[in-house]
Amino acid sequence: MKIIRFADATGTIQLGREHEGSQVTRLEGDLFGELRDTGEAVVVGQLLAPLEPTDIICIGLNYRKHAAEGNQPIPEHPVVFMKNCGSLQHPGEPIVLPRHLRSDKVDYECELAVVIGKRCHNVSRAEALDYVCGYTCANDVSARDWQLAWGGSQWCRGKTFATFCPLGPCLVTADEITDPNTLQIRTILNGNVMQDWNTNDMIFDVPSLIQFLSGSTVLLPGTVILTGTPHGIGAARTPPVFLEPGDSVTIDIEGIGELTNPVIAEES
Repeated sequence: MKIIRFADATGTIQLGREHEGSQVTRLEGDLFGELRDTGEAVVVGQLLAPLEPTDIICIGLNYRKHAAEGNQPIPEHPVVFMKNCGSLQHPGEPIVLPRHLRSDKVDYECELAVVIGKRCHNVSRAEALDYVCGYTCANDVSARDWQLAWGGSQWCRGKTFATFCPLGPCLVTADEITDPNTLQIRTILNGNVMQDWNTNDMIFDVPSLIQFLSGSTVLLPGTVILTGTPHGIGAARTPPVFLEPGDSVTIDIEGIGELTNPVIAEES
């Protein structure tokens, strides 16, 4: 099932089931509990990110060719960093280039996002996918100057500016994606394909990530895991390609859909 979260004409936030032909029917219940399709057709006012995350946990250097393009060794353990929940952005809403803490090196990163659906603690790799509610597209927008030069050796500063975590356009329930490590994943910038690869290139696949992240750690329902990006990032190109006001960025993942955001500059 493809689940969307949206505001209707009155501003009320609802969940809906997206059908072929873009028809949407209203869902009743809880995203992490029981959901019932009422069959009632609804009109979507504003499409929202499919959930408000409890936490946003991110994995770096998790594709072999991406590690190679940065001349980085294959990590022994997953490389973990965080985005705060204030970095969330909705489909169609702008990625805002920082100007107060200025960055001129803002990059795109297409990523498969995994949404945890129930309390997850010390789970085995074999059981890991049982804790997944569903999957969505993510753009791990990254200010490379703040990430690498000015962030005090931590990545979070460059990764967690406002609007730096677009999610959407829908949440595809786990029963429809039996193997999350067989999906084509792309970034399209202004109509040009910049990243085009497959999630089978992950160094640590989705079950391994859940096993690792839940080790001696509680992942709450609503935790979003960004699973890393393939090669083709702007910073690794010659010359580098960074986001500019007026750009449009689309993340496209097989079986999920397209997440598109325009790019603007922060007001001074």
